[in-house]
Amino acid sequence: MRAARLIKMVLLLQSRPSMTAAELAQELEVSERTVTRDAQALSDAGVPVYADRGRIGGYRLVGGYRTRLTGLARSEAEALFLSGVPGALREMGLEDAASAARLKVSAALLPSLRDASRTAAQRFHLDAPNWFREPERPELLPAVADAVWDDRRIGARYRRGSGERRHEVERELEPYGLVLKAGVWYLCARVAGRDSFRVYRIDRFTAVEPREERFERAEDFDLPAFWEERAEQFARSILRTEVVVRLSAEGVRRLPYAVDPGVAREVLKGVAAPGDGEWVTVTLPVESEEVARTQLASLGAEVEALEPVSLREFFASEAERLVRLYRG
Repeated sequence: MRAARLIKMVLLLQSRPSMTAAELAQELEVSERTVTRDAQALSDAGVPVYADRGRIGGYRLVGGYRTRLTGLARSEAEALFLSGVPGALREMGLEDAASAARLKVSAALLPSLRDASRTAAQRFHLDAPNWFREPERPELLPAVADAVWDDRRIGARYRRGSGERRHEVERELEPYGLVLKAGVWYLCARVAGRDSFRVYRIDRFTAVEPREERFERAEDFDLPAFWEERAEQFARSILRTEVVVRLSAEGVRRLPYAVDPGVAREVLKGVAAPGDGEWVTVTLPVESEEVARTQLASLGAEVEALEPVSLREFFASEAERLVRLYRG
């Protein structure tokens, strides 16, 4: 346990100019006193860890010290090769660079670990797109990806709306990060001169022109946290109406499979689970009454629509049609 922590401490110091005891303690999940002891242990072992004293002091490696990857365990080496997603790298135009990096890492590993790439690939594969959907690589994705990696501004034309309301807008963007969600690529970017961040579908870009100037990234921007917040906002924004339904015990169990699981959890929070023959009444946020028809139909006789009346009448009519169809 301590040996793994000492290796991680060296790698942390190797990746940054210096770190305070508090920063190291947070990363290593130990106390600052333990950090002090570990730094001394590394120094005694010949690792040139230097401690700067004072209020803004910290720890750093001196003399250009670099450790090697020969200390990786098999599970760590295999996890390293899992970090690359071949399909996504290929679509961003980074397949060759990733292949070269894997070769270099393999060459640095102990001979007994050099098959880690093959063993990892045999045990894990990520298939990002949804079922029954042909994955498409947006034509402009490599250009956008290059700008993201290079912190370079882009001039972009973007298609908004659909049908008669469809039009194009031009934006000067600072591209911060890419997200692959269910086979669709998104760009998280900031419009030049503004503070807020927005999300753009890559397949809606009609033109992308990299600029000469680079932008300075906001140090506090957290791509995973930003995406999680925006995804939650989007999921809630499309729930524009409500329906009132009664659910049987089986209907309560199956509700998270019929509607958004997060919405189901929130609706059922604090609702006592009904017993056999019992029903509970809940108010369910939905995108529209038409969407509610499709979602609730999968619950069959385990749900009863109460409001609006038009939804109740729809299911009554459908039930009558089914009776006529099956009784001939």
